[in-house]
Amino acid sequence: KEKTPRLLCVLCQYLQQQRNMSSFAAGSSSMIRRLAASTAGRSVLRTTLSRPLAAPTGLARFFASYPPHEVVGLPTLSPTMESGSIANWNLQEGDSFAAGDIFCSVETDKATVDFEAQDEGVLAKILVPAGSGDVSVGSPIMVITEEGGDVSAFKDFTLSDTPAPPAAPTAPAAESTHPLAAAATPAPVATPAAAPAASGERVFASPLARKLAAELGKPISSIPGSGPGGRILADDVKEFVPSAETMAAASDTASAMPAAPFSAPIAGDGYMDYPLTADAQEVAARWQHAKRNVPHYYLSVEIAMDKLLALRASLNSSRDIEIGVYEFICKAAAASMKAVPSANAAWMDSHVRVYDAVHLNVVVGAGDDLATPVIENVQAKGLAALSSELNGFVQALEEEETAVPSSVGTFTVMNLGMYGIKSCAPVIREPQAAALAIGAMEPRIVPNPDQNAEEIYMESMRLTATLSCDHRVVDGAVG
Repeated sequence: KEKTPRLLCVLCQYLQQQRNMSSFAAGSSSMIRRLAASTAGRSVLRTTLSRPLAAPTGLARFFASYPPHEVVGLPTLSPTMESGSIANWNLQEGDSFAAGDIFCSVETDKATVDFEAQDEGVLAKILVPAGSGDVSVGSPIMVITEEGGDVSAFKDFTLSDTPAPPAAPTAPAAESTHPLAAAATPAPVATPAAAPAASGERVFASPLARKLAAELGKPISSIPGSGPGGRILADDVKEFVPSAETMAAASDTASAMPAAPFSAPIAGDGYMDYPLTADAQEVAARWQHAKRNVPHYYLSVEIAMDKLLALRASLNSSRDIEIGVYEFICKAAAASMKAVPSANAAWMDSHVRVYDAVHLNVVVGAGDDLATPVIENVQAKGLAALSSELNGFVQALEEEETAVPSSVGTFTVMNLGMYGIKSCAPVIREPQAAALAIGAMEPRIVPNPDQNAEEIYMESMRLTATLSCDHRVVDGAVG
């Protein structure tokens, strides 16, 4: 009996220090309720919660009555949003989700906005049903887990099992000895990345983040997490640049393990897995990020090429260098960008940057030899200079002696006509605001514009050009 109050005191100290951890909330709240049911427990609670906390002890596993999970609050979906209401849930309890999937639609003070997932996981519990009225920003609306097998554990999970938001301090921070009271309530801005986990500590990361870290050779314990509670997301892994010391430590750890074959195909039951190089994975991740983040829209036109082909034949007959159709398209694109400068721009989050010069990314090669070099100041160069640079890029790829420079310009033009492709809607390469793809030329029968001609139809060489635009930068009428 004499030891019981002391034990309760220790337990309460740990419970209060962990009250803001979502994965610990259910166990702590249920324990406090049990303590409050007895006279001795209430006395200990009053005494313990009013004094500074001791260092945490290793009791998390004992009190974790729920599997690892995250209690997700209503995010800020507009600059002036203070509350919102759930219009409808796109996912149901037990449904798996990936980055870009829509959790629910939220009616804000301005419009109805979709709440998108930033990582993958499983929706374990919906805490706020659709049509329940206004919910304050930050209030819990759902519980997510990493594994589908954990969903059943949250069947009876309620809002009472989630931790209450910490109250703002009523006294100046300098007069308070409580470590939590010294911190001011943060404004609803982007969550800063948490510090990397110390050696030996548990690392909270999504399954996709762990997979990417392993494939890219980045030590997961050294990556700061930007997710709820410091959880490491896939984007954190992609953006993390390890220091020399971190990579050296990871290399020492990896050297102690047997090297696994990376490039050799892996045969399965009816299939074959072909591992990707780190460069290929990085390129794929970059395109995935661009397609997910940039609000694309597409405009296609059919272009009559007869006069251009006649001009090309005339120029090539008097020059040593042969000028291709690609050069004409690049020059026309640069002239269009100068005529419509708002398209020669980039989205910079807080502003739109409009460039003075047109630097074109062109696509040369194919497969593993694909490259996207930049031709600078296209608006100031002639067709012969453009042709010379393009031929130089192609020759460098074929000889494999000189590396083809690769950087990001202000606009991209790709020619898929050489492969017989009729049209293509290209993915915009961030931070560019537009990209153009041209298809194959083919003869078509069209109405004859000459009203005095005997034939009312004529044959014309046509191609389809498709422009992809970033709707944040290029308005539909401008495109």
